[in-house]
Amino acid sequence: MSLQNAKLGEFGYAGDDHVVPFQVDKLDVRGRAVQVGQMLDQILTRHKYPDPVSRLLAEVITLTVMLGSSLKFNGKFIVQTRSDGPVDLLVADFTTPGNVRAYARYSDERLAEAVAAGKDSPEELLGNGVLALTIDQGPHMRRYQGIVQLDGSTLEDVARTYFRQSEQIPTEVRLGVARMQVPGENGVVETWRAGGVLLQFLPSNTDRARMKDLHGGDGDPEEAGNGHPDDDSWVEAVTLLKTVQDDELVDPSVGTERLLYRLFHEHGVRVFEGVNIVDKCSCSREKVRSILSGFTAEEIHESTENGVIRVNCEFCSTEYLFDPADFFKPH
Repeated sequence: MSLQNAKLGEFGYAGDDHVVPFQVDKLDVRGRAVQVGQMLDQILTRHKYPDPVSRLLAEVITLTVMLGSSLKFNGKFIVQTRSDGPVDLLVADFTTPGNVRAYARYSDERLAEAVAAGKDSPEELLGNGVLALTIDQGPHMRRYQGIVQLDGSTLEDVARTYFRQSEQIPTEVRLGVARMQVPGENGVVETWRAGGVLLQFLPSNTDRARMKDLHGGDGDPEEAGNGHPDDDSWVEAVTLLKTVQDDELVDPSVGTERLLYRLFHEHGVRVFEGVNIVDKCSCSREKVRSILSGFTAEEIHESTENGVIRVNCEFCSTEYLFDPADFFKPH
């Protein structure tokens, strides 16, 4: 569907929680864009994280849905960080066709110290460590995992590094998060929103998309470490994307298609049928029971408190209660 001459009402807008694939043929770029609303707000409100933690997890969720929605098979895409900062663990996963869940682990004391010292940017909260991106195609298929170092860079920079090192695809990423005030029946309500655009250079002539050598490679030393080719089309596409303001990424009155039109209308941007994303956990009572069934008698005893086994899902906060007697096997 072309946005070149589109007017409001001429086609259905994707709206929130819908990843929109797009393509700009004249610039040989493709990508995905999204505005995340209710799905994100449900996850963050449920966990009641402090604002700095919520903002960081929102960025990870937005990145995850843009990458995970590109899967061409039934499976799961997982983004996970492990680091030495106040927020030492973040996990978000996307399960086809569009189920998303996420959670964060952090130190209250270290977070408070970081906020008091004004060191509460996403990259400072993460600190140093690793970010792992995992593709899981099921129990009978081998997992694929890419690892990127967390070194104080933004998540946008980390994503660029991942594609440069692992995929050799010139990639640009923009992420934005906001806590917005909207009128409700009982007054003003605060709600979380996020938005993102993932742009990739994919010309039919693969030589045009060749990444320059990384440090330590065998190419021209003067070119080593340059993160993108000098192709005019790619340079122009990146320049256009960098004009996007954070508030445009999250503004519901702009919308994904309008944003793409603002960026690329002079070159003719096309959008395609996308993917709806929902806040849905994959946990279940049956899955938890299956795990507990593999426990030894000693482990069952250690897991019992006040005569009951309580299991809380870290993702959706659902609590499952079990009678320990159900797991003792008769002699």
